[in-house]
Amino acid sequence: MTDLREFAQHSNAWPFQEARALLKRVGNKTPEKGYVLFETGYGPSGLPHIGTFGEVVRTTMVRHAFSLLSDLPSKLIAFSDDMDGLRKVPDNLPNKELISPHLGKPLTDIPDPFGTHESFGHHNNARLQGFLDDFGFDYEFQSSTETYKSGGFDQTLLKVLECYDEVTNVILPTLGDERRGNYSPFLPVCKKSGQVLQVPVIEQNVDAGTIVYEDVDGSKVETPVTGGHCKLQWKADWAMRWAALGVDYEMSGKDLIESVKLSGKICRVLGSAPPVNLTYELFLDDNGEKISKSRGNGLSVEEWLAYAPPESLSLFMYQKPKAAKRLYFDVIPKTVDEYLSHLANFAGQEDGKKIDNPVWHIHQGQPPETEKQLSYNILLNLASVCHTEDKAVLWHFISRYRPDATPESAPILDRLVGYAINYYRDFVKPAKKFRMGTGQEIAALSDLLTSLEAMDVGASAETIQTEIYEIGKKHNFENLRDWFKALYEILLGQSEGPRMGSFIALYGIDESRDLIRRALAGEDLTA
Repeated sequence: MTDLREFAQHSNAWPFQEARALLKRVGNKTPEKGYVLFETGYGPSGLPHIGTFGEVVRTTMVRHAFSLLSDLPSKLIAFSDDMDGLRKVPDNLPNKELISPHLGKPLTDIPDPFGTHESFGHHNNARLQGFLDDFGFDYEFQSSTETYKSGGFDQTLLKVLECYDEVTNVILPTLGDERRGNYSPFLPVCKKSGQVLQVPVIEQNVDAGTIVYEDVDGSKVETPVTGGHCKLQWKADWAMRWAALGVDYEMSGKDLIESVKLSGKICRVLGSAPPVNLTYELFLDDNGEKISKSRGNGLSVEEWLAYAPPESLSLFMYQKPKAAKRLYFDVIPKTVDEYLSHLANFAGQEDGKKIDNPVWHIHQGQPPETEKQLSYNILLNLASVCHTEDKAVLWHFISRYRPDATPESAPILDRLVGYAINYYRDFVKPAKKFRMGTGQEIAALSDLLTSLEAMDVGASAETIQTEIYEIGKKHNFENLRDWFKALYEILLGQSEGPRMGSFIALYGIDESRDLIRRALAGEDLTA
């Protein structure tokens, strides 16, 4: 541990950089609350989406890095802002007519359109906890509604009331003229309608712990700021939560940069230091637009896991958190193979390098022992050339290539076979489009067939790959990538593909000869 801690002090891996900044904030002394607090926030106005998962997995990585640097106890809270008033009906929900009459109410007071929980907020909270639990995260869930109503925020809410003008003056310069005229950090919950109201607050009574607001009908209403009778506007609410809970670390998206600054100022007004913050870039969908839980664009966690192991999703989240990344189905194969490569390299690395390997962070310092793997792309293309969705068919080829491997002895590989078949069925098969070769390509393919006919059926992948390269050079392809692209398009019906030497070794030299003969004869390769 001592040696690893020393390595961690100098590691360039971003979780260690974040952990060192946090350690500098808290020092080497247990906070008064008894632990260092990490928080992730979740707005359950829409279904939990992959960005929410990304925030939790990244925060967990920082927390684990912190545990290597320090022996201080820590805790992670997944906080749901479920007392927020719903402003519009999300696009991707069933039974929207159930929700429309309840707009403006806290999410935990709105009927569940799925019919499974006591409210829309409770349903979405359960979905959030469900997939966090599936990934084995160590966290505590906390509900805004429950914390407001139980009095958990009361002391800090009274502090906000005491500092009402200072808090308000932080926000006012950021508002337009109309909004500035009736802004209040407090949003009273109407006793009659149950709605979270954005109404003028005309009096503050610090001694009584109340505000007086002008109701929508023009009447004056006095209400406590405690006990769930009010909630705070977003930026004030975030700052209040930081102060009340003593949050030490929370990351957030690029779209919240200004909110972080304003909430930090309010937190200081309340007498607390804001947490260490990492600003991460946003995920983009296939059109380059920000993914949104209300629109339901981009990928869901469930969709990713239909085609790839969960560790690959964690790797995607680990990679370059400060860079915008396109998050769509076509990134899955590459990410899976990158994960397998990192895992294969881990055992042979020195300790100082191991903690910089993404799999150390993905697996909390304990990556599994790796099997000798076939790449995801190889399996995907094997399914493609075999035109099969049957695992047994792929295992026929795998077992011949690797006699020591069975579904039972190589469970990771067996899972990959299933994932590859799913991906082939849904994305590769519908898009396959074969073409005839040009004169140059046909001549090169003919030479490749001749070489394979003269080659021993047990030839290695490297021997085959070298021969393919030499044929490409012999036929004067200006760029050898064009030669390999021709092989993919003519033999596999796609513009990208595997390392051909490895693929032919797996598929079989006899089978590859037959495939090339059929392509040269102009036969239908989809049959």
